[in-house]
Amino acid sequence: MRHHYKKRISGYQEWEQKPHAEDYMLFPENIGKYLSIDEVSLSQGELYTFVTNKNGKGKKGSLVASIKGTRTAEIVHVLEKLPLKLRETVKEVTLDMANNMASAVKLSFPCSKLVTDRFHVVKLLIDALQHVRIKLRWEELDIENEAIEKAKKDKVKYLAQQYSNGDSPKQLLARSRHGLAKKEINWTPNQKKRIKLLFEKHPKLQEMYNHVMKFRNIYEGTSKIVAREEMESWIRESKEKEVKEFNIAAHSVQYNLDNILNFFDNRNTNANAESFNSKIKLFRANLRGVTDTAFFLFRLHHLFA
Repeated sequence: MRHHYKKRISGYQEWEQKPHAEDYMLFPENIGKYLSIDEVSLSQGELYTFVTNKNGKGKKGSLVASIKGTRTAEIVHVLEKLPLKLRETVKEVTLDMANNMASAVKLSFPCSKLVTDRFHVVKLLIDALQHVRIKLRWEELDIENEAIEKAKKDKVKYLAQQYSNGDSPKQLLARSRHGLAKKEINWTPNQKKRIKLLFEKHPKLQEMYNHVMKFRNIYEGTSKIVAREEMESWIRESKEKEVKEFNIAAHSVQYNLDNILNFFDNRNTNANAESFNSKIKLFRANLRGVTDTAFFLFRLHHLFA
């Protein structure tokens, strides 16, 4: 049945984009004012860049371009096959913090404004916070190992310290991961208890958590001017804290600040691109992997183009 569908009734053999589908696909009729760009792995770690139209809402009419690879030159070379008149109609493109994507968008859509996705920015800060948590966990593991060795020398049984919720110091840090990634209002009762104990034991972690939430709350505002002032203030505070992870995050925010602030113009995110990527991964999983990339892309074009 699969063979018959592919060879006889699908229209794959006569598909006009078949000769170059593995390298690129273009659908100029789907271009719109508001686009997203992101990469996804199709099989064996092979990355493809997908350009999608927000107005398609992840359904037919969403896919504008599929390009093998993520290099700026590769993306630009393909997108420049679209008529300049069409490319000049694009007003806004949302993307992650990758410099190669930003360069490709600037060159391909000369009249567009770049919007750095808010979720990628917040994720960067949460990753910095988690890095601090992991460092503290390794310190607790080191303390525990020293205590175990001492107990062996003293020929006594080692008993790990336990908090009121049953966690040991290393478990407290390990199990706090999900709580630190959420706002306080979204904590479950168990997470509230665990995070309270965590902050009592590691006040520096509480300070860092509050610092991340302070940045996250800036996105709740509507004024671009106020947001700029608050983000610049946040960057200065981050550098004053002298925490390596937050210094790195602050420099990244500072470098991408103008694109981050463009979010406040239309409040567009890259959520539709992430949703599109999830649909591709689910389709790939349902097919038990990709054995014929060109035919897989042909089926994607039927679904999304």
